[in-house]
Amino acid sequence: MVVEFGLMASRMAKDPKRAIGRAPESLTLEEGLALAGKFVALELYSPATTPLKRIEAIGDSAVECARQLNERGLDPARFEFSRLLWPHT
Repeated sequence: MVVEFGLMASRMAKDPKRAIGRAPESLTLEEGLALAGKFVALELYSPATTPLKRIEAIGDSAVECARQLNERGLDPARFEFSRLLWPHT
């Protein structure tokens, strides 16, 4: 179990983009610990779009997230940026 935890956390820490497309609530405890402190971009809610709550960008700053969104042709103005907190254990 300890080996699995280290491997999963290590993979997510090395490639946090693996979380893109997933809801923050769907991250495992190990993934949440590996990503704690990172910024994520989530599409803003509006009654017209009712987007799914999923991570669209992840990085060390909101600026980095906005850059990733631009690279994918998405408008950063349509997203909220927040920092992932330590998961509650």
